[in-house]
Amino acid sequence: MPQRHSKNNNDLAFFTYEEKRKLGYGTQRERLGKDSIKPFDACCLCLKSLIDPLCCPKGHVFCKECILECLLAQKKDIKRKIAAHEAQKKLEKEEEEEKLMLQKSKELDAFDQQNHGAVPQYHDRNDSQDKNGFHGANSVKVTSFEEEALRNMKAFWLPSATPEATAKVEAPSTDTICPEGQEKLKLKSLFPISFTEETTDHKNKKSVEKSYMCPSCKSTLTNTMSLVTISTCGHVFCKKCSDKFLITDKVCLVCNKPCKERNFVSLEKGGTGFAAHDERLEARDFKHLGSGSGLGLVKPAPKNY
Repeated sequence: MPQRHSKNNNDLAFFTYEEKRKLGYGTQRERLGKDSIKPFDACCLCLKSLIDPLCCPKGHVFCKECILECLLAQKKDIKRKIAAHEAQKKLEKEEEEEKLMLQKSKELDAFDQQNHGAVPQYHDRNDSQDKNGFHGANSVKVTSFEEEALRNMKAFWLPSATPEATAKVEAPSTDTICPEGQEKLKLKSLFPISFTEETTDHKNKKSVEKSYMCPSCKSTLTNTMSLVTISTCGHVFCKKCSDKFLITDKVCLVCNKPCKERNFVSLEKGGTGFAAHDERLEARDFKHLGSGSGLGLVKPAPKNY
């Protein structure tokens, strides 16, 4: 069957829709499956099974080592930015003082020239003063105004006078942020959590990996369930048991430790790969055509776990 001419007409001065589609132009979409979504018992940083899990007040779970390294790296970066900002402020203060001194020297030169006559006095290399004020071409003296003009001249065609864009360092924030939720996070606000492992009676014999269960209803925890933890003791329950027992009794069902309603933290949901359960199941990547080549720059797509 012959191909359609409209899809193969390549003698135009611009790219047609079919040519752009073949080159990958536009927003590329791909459906994410279950393997591309983070499970509920995985660290938000290393994406591996949790080791000594810590939870933030928003329900994001991390390994203890991962979140401590992240917060320490943020502290070091904040300290470096503060030092750069202080150095910039010191440099700006020195430049301001230098401008004031230059302005004062200009005023003194103008005052001295006005009092001692308009004819300037010149000196040659042998420090012999020219009384008539005449000087040759080899002994031209550049005034301070000309020096300042040469120093401030913005001439991009001269390598010595090419202007440089100074990168201004803004005052950094001293707060560390959560790497997952991007909200303010302090080390003291993290609290440990503990999952209840399934016993041999409830555990599937074919399963090799660790599986967890709700200590109240003994049901296996999966990505389809909403989980709630208590910040005072760290035990994790399913949402149904939390609404049915914990909120009414205000007591942990495992350790009998009293708790309040503000101590209940909903953990971040794991993904299942079904559109009815998850919201972010489509990865997007935008590509545009570059000049002189078929493909151009590629804008990285946001992470979807």
